[in-house]
Amino acid sequence: MKFDSKQYEDAMIKDIETLVNIPSVLAESVDGAPFGKEIRNVLEAACEISKNLGFKPFIDPDGYYGYAEIGTGDELVGILGHLDVVPADDVENWKTDPFKATVAEGRIYGRGTQDDKGPIVTALYAAKALMDQGYEFNKRLRFIFGTNEENLWEGIKKYMEKEEKPSYGFTPDSMFPMIHAEKGLLQVVLKGKGNTQVNIEAGGAFNAVPDKAAVSFAKNGLLIKALEANDFKYKFEDDTVTVLGKAAHAATPQHGINAISRLAVSIQSLVEESAGLKFLSQVIATEYNGERIIGDFEDVSGKLTLNVGKISFNAEAEEICLDIRIPVTYKKEDVVKALTEEAAKYNLTYNEFDYLDSIYVSEDNFLVKSLMEVLKETTDMDPTPLTSGGATYARAMENCVAFGPIFPDSVKTEHQANEYMEIKDLLKCTEIYANAIHKLTKGDMKGGI
Repeated sequence: MKFDSKQYEDAMIKDIETLVNIPSVLAESVDGAPFGKEIRNVLEAACEISKNLGFKPFIDPDGYYGYAEIGTGDELVGILGHLDVVPADDVENWKTDPFKATVAEGRIYGRGTQDDKGPIVTALYAAKALMDQGYEFNKRLRFIFGTNEENLWEGIKKYMEKEEKPSYGFTPDSMFPMIHAEKGLLQVVLKGKGNTQVNIEAGGAFNAVPDKAAVSFAKNGLLIKALEANDFKYKFEDDTVTVLGKAAHAATPQHGINAISRLAVSIQSLVEESAGLKFLSQVIATEYNGERIIGDFEDVSGKLTLNVGKISFNAEAEEICLDIRIPVTYKKEDVVKALTEEAAKYNLTYNEFDYLDSIYVSEDNFLVKSLMEVLKETTDMDPTPLTSGGATYARAMENCVAFGPIFPDSVKTEHQANEYMEIKDLLKCTEIYANAIHKLTKGDMKGGI
């Protein structure tokens, strides 16, 4: 189908702004809001936007999820997205308020513009464009709104327990052309006894490469010398040394610089009684493939990756939070065995925090073939599916893939300071998603397309 997506530009940006301006970061549970009041607020806002666009919305009474539906028929097609976002702890690195959407330079800036609020809105408007041109949905189309994708996925898990499961669908939460295979995701906390020499609280999430790690330490001078000897960037203010890195998503840790790892390598020799620092500096160091622990794990989906997302070291205990992405043909059990044995050498115990199994949807699958056809019809990109270390809602159900919104020549800014989405990309996504919805729902047209 052909249509002028620019006719929806102003309204679409306004609705993205509405969602981005709600700081939907995981917070303390309250009645009706298991992940905090702001996540409940953004869920209600998304459903209100959907209602205004012509969908029939629903919110789980306990606040775990919501959805918006249109169409008739026995079969259900799903578009899955999440409304929660990672924190913006690096606010000093933002040139705009992360929770006040700002349009500038042909972009819309703000936390969630790329991951995943902006893409959800574009998909909603894609369906709206079909509706405006007289399309009758002979299959039901349901937008499913997740609420804590950046953490433990309780929201989408609750949906899958309680609600009808789509026959197939996609999530606009990765890149084009599409991701048809995703590595297994293992999140682990290694725990050990505390130390009395140094307190360190660093990092914000398992799935983000930390861009800073601060410590106030009796041997600050020696620490600074070690950092300089390693050519690691840092700043020293108010008797605090802050090691500087570069934020990135844990699925691609090679695109970032892990500040925790750099701190550990530099401070380890100055803290005799910290088993956690010895493990970080000697076993993980500044590498991101875990080869000293697990060996060389690589297949069609790429290498295994390992990210130190956050640590908590004090006199009572030491905790190291790891995010590990396991190639699709390798077994979780082999990784767990190797990590448990290596950690035990440092008197650290293995504690599993979360696990999501890998997925693989064949190129012969109806869904993959259909979306490849859409890309051939609407773009000049190579439609061949890709693999990824990312964990998207495609794992939540069978016959689901990650489809956009990031184009091959666009910049990935998710989980980073100054997250943004190019407005031209939002408009192009709207056209692609409209054609995808049209192909997947196969209704009759009253004319105009």
